[in-house]
Amino acid sequence: MFAWLNKKTTKIDWLTAGAVLPLLVFGLVTMNSFTDQSYFFFRQMTWVFLALAAFFTCSLIDWRFARKSGFLVAFYLFLVGLLAILFILGTVTKGAQSWLSFGGFSLQPADFMKLALVLMLAKYFSKRHIEIANFRHIIISGLYALVPFVAIMLQPDFGSALIIFAIWLGMILVSGVSKKHLLILALISIVASLGAWTFLLKPYQKDRIASFIHPLADIQGSGYNAFQSTIAVGSGQIFGKGVGFGTQSRLKFLPEYQTDFIFAAFTEEWGLVGSIILFFLFGIIIWRLITYAMVGATNFETLFALGLATMFMAHFVVHVGMNIGLLPVTGLPLPFMSYGGSHLLAEFIGLGILMGMRKYSLAFHRDDVKNEFIGPQ
Repeated sequence: MFAWLNKKTTKIDWLTAGAVLPLLVFGLVTMNSFTDQSYFFFRQMTWVFLALAAFFTCSLIDWRFARKSGFLVAFYLFLVGLLAILFILGTVTKGAQSWLSFGGFSLQPADFMKLALVLMLAKYFSKRHIEIANFRHIIISGLYALVPFVAIMLQPDFGSALIIFAIWLGMILVSGVSKKHLLILALISIVASLGAWTFLLKPYQKDRIASFIHPLADIQGSGYNAFQSTIAVGSGQIFGKGVGFGTQSRLKFLPEYQTDFIFAAFTEEWGLVGSIILFFLFGIIIWRLITYAMVGATNFETLFALGLATMFMAHFVVHVGMNIGLLPVTGLPLPFMSYGGSHLLAEFIGLGILMGMRKYSLAFHRDDVKNEFIGPQ
């Protein structure tokens, strides 16, 4: 009756947990230093408890059922439906219609779609690893990513759409598809982009794109947020100003310091030493995910671990990049640290699924793997 439950006791990787928990604490401490009212701190504490509950629940499930059942397809289509519903019932926040509100809380479907895409692509590529060099697998997998990419872009949520693309690109690079086909597709995309820039886009459209790519070129306008963020990061110097003494965030020069620019707020208070610690902790998480991929029972588990690593890495690189003025400001949270329940739930669900897979990674019988992909002899 409960075949989807793993019969073994939960097997948590405490090294991964030891890297994630300090990030949660850093985020909470930084939020609590913004204001005496601690509004974000207490709401985030609630989301942390819910995310941890989701993590342990998912770690108890035997996820081998997802390889052959229609569960992942149903989950993917459900989230596509939620993305469509957003255009009718979605709440507009900061110019983007990205949220579904339920009483006193809101959810952002795009965060869960990222996880669903990782699962869908892991299942798709794992079932076709023998014929993966066929060009049509690039097209079909691209369609899986294109549907949510377009829906999220139209909200508009450029940051989440960028992560959707990064997940597809990262997973397709490790899936074994023909690199020659990828190169051809990339050349076609470059030629099409150059043609659109030269012949289709109006001057004002080109200005908007240039402002988006180089925000610091207009620090009084579109580049104001990025400029204040770089000031906050630089003013932290080596050891930071101390918790609660970050002037850019406390005096509200730094906008969205609890979400989009929490790295800048943290670095202002903790300095270069604090940012090195953050890089080290995220490095441990990515390293552990790659380690899980190497011992995955099948290609499905391996690709899921690599896809999850791609998702976390893309979030981290883009968030830090936009906080130090190297990348456009796209409004992406920093995993495990930024305020918000949707991304936190999705991140911990992803880790929980991985813990559930980890319990049978080494015990899975080789004959079962052979039968799954090749068929019984």
